[in-house]
Amino acid sequence: MSLVERYIFRIAGGAFLACLGALTAVIWLTQALREMNLVTGKGQTILIFLQVTLFGLPALVMVIAPLALFIAVLYTLNRLNGDSELIVMNAAGIAPRTILRPLVILTIAVSVLVGAMTLYAIPESFRALRTLITKIRADVVTRIIQEGKFISLDQGIVFHFRERLPGGAMGGVLIHDSRDPKTASTYLAARGLITEVDKSTYLLLEQGSMQRQDALQRDSSIVAFERYVFDLDQFEQATGNYQLKPRERTTTDLIFLDKEDSFVKSILGRFRAELHDRLTNPLYPIATLAIAFAALGNARTTRQSRGTAIFGAVAALILMRIAGFGAASLAVRTSAGVWAMYLVPLGVTIGGSIYAWRAFWPIKRRQWIDFAAMYGFVERWLAARFGARA
Repeated sequence: MSLVERYIFRIAGGAFLACLGALTAVIWLTQALREMNLVTGKGQTILIFLQVTLFGLPALVMVIAPLALFIAVLYTLNRLNGDSELIVMNAAGIAPRTILRPLVILTIAVSVLVGAMTLYAIPESFRALRTLITKIRADVVTRIIQEGKFISLDQGIVFHFRERLPGGAMGGVLIHDSRDPKTASTYLAARGLITEVDKSTYLLLEQGSMQRQDALQRDSSIVAFERYVFDLDQFEQATGNYQLKPRERTTTDLIFLDKEDSFVKSILGRFRAELHDRLTNPLYPIATLAIAFAALGNARTTRQSRGTAIFGAVAALILMRIAGFGAASLAVRTSAGVWAMYLVPLGVTIGGSIYAWRAFWPIKRRQWIDFAAMYGFVERWLAARFGARA
């Protein structure tokens, strides 16, 4: 890169890192405060608290990076124009591509960062978070819950046991599961024991019964059992085949999806939208650059207000993101939404590029009707016709 390009890249890169760090820290702090219950209510350590909150950072970076790039590009171009540097560059014969090249390099780096987050880091962090939450819930059952107290493990799950037994077992176990509004289940057991098999945590209930109450029926069904396995991983009956959600699956799994699987069939639209959302996310930084450069890339005098251009760029960015979310929602319902997911960032990129190109290289409109030549022709024709008679 030339000296001018390095100068522009240093300004834009510094502004991007500052915006990315500040926005990520603020949003992470607000999310972290929501997880303080891990320390205050569930007796976990600060280390566990930090692990839970840090697993959400890849998703934050993926969302914030294009916004930070947009702010950095606007700041850079506005600063260069405010200090009359853009005007001097244009007067010195510096081509617009020289100004654009360092911004393109920064945008490519941001696109690679977003791609790494959305294609690899985010699904890995979601799976790690699920595993950690499972361990936390098992830890709550085995160590935190006190005898004789009713504790809500999750929304719709109430746990209680009467006393501690030798060997770490629990006596007089009660579990009430009301997550399904149509059916409520209550498990009663004389003895309960926490066990772990293949990195999954289960609660083994012995000598008990399960009472299931249907909301549409008055009578309830009771089933007695000698042993019953309760899955603490997802608070489901242990079948050993917990299905990963679309956001928890790797990109390779989404590409080579088993469409014959019953779980996949039930939410096939969500899997389709998740895959193409990951593939289209790296396109949004490029569209963001096109919007910002089209708005502020052209040099203006200090007397010309740039507030309207900045407002228009912000409005275009908001509309683009709204259209992107709408296309993703449409892709859940129909495969036609997949085309819309790609059309939104690509259409904005092409439109912004054309607008910026016309601003830098204005097209001279050709005068299709030469009124001067027409007037001369009419004048000569009249002179030849009427002059001859005279």
